[in-house]
Amino acid sequence: MMDAYDCVATKLDVREFDAKAVPAEVKLKVLEAGRLTGSGMNNQHWRFILVQDRDSLSKLAQDSTTGQWVENANFAVIVLTNPKYGFHLIDAGRAAQDMQVAAWNYGVASCLFTGINREALHKDFEIPKEMNASIVVGFGYPAGRITGRRKDRKPLNELAYLDRYGKMLDQKKIGA
Repeated sequence: MMDAYDCVATKLDVREFDAKAVPAEVKLKVLEAGRLTGSGMNNQHWRFILVQDRDSLSKLAQDSTTGQWVENANFAVIVLTNPKYGFHLIDAGRAAQDMQVAAWNYGVASCLFTGINREALHKDFEIPKEMNASIVVGFGYPAGRITGRRKDRKPLNELAYLDRYGKMLDQKKIGA
């Protein structure tokens, strides 16, 4: 098990999965992480569809424009949100990220996609028309070893500023 920061610091997007099955307890922890995520005005409008049947994963891949790789995941979660809330996509992203971090805590890798043929997905997974299929996250054990790989990220001093945009972040000036 990792601490939360280590999960965030080491989690990479993975689209190639091992055939090893993810235990039911881990799948439930992933769904619980989504459920426990904060939401705008605490309305908890998101809903989650756990997709684990091979035929359903194949259908999910067919209904995707950018996530055909999900067919080989051990399971996937379709994150649904209610678009009547202007913040629904933020809530979807928050829930997806929490699910991914929770999964990585158990060594289960993931990747998400938003390229969806909405009409087909709504029909195939019986999604009510008032709900938006916002994000799909595929999960499974990584096919190759990914621990120890370094994330390709810009340094903090190129992304964060102190007190106002453009003012260089001097880490020595960050007080307690």
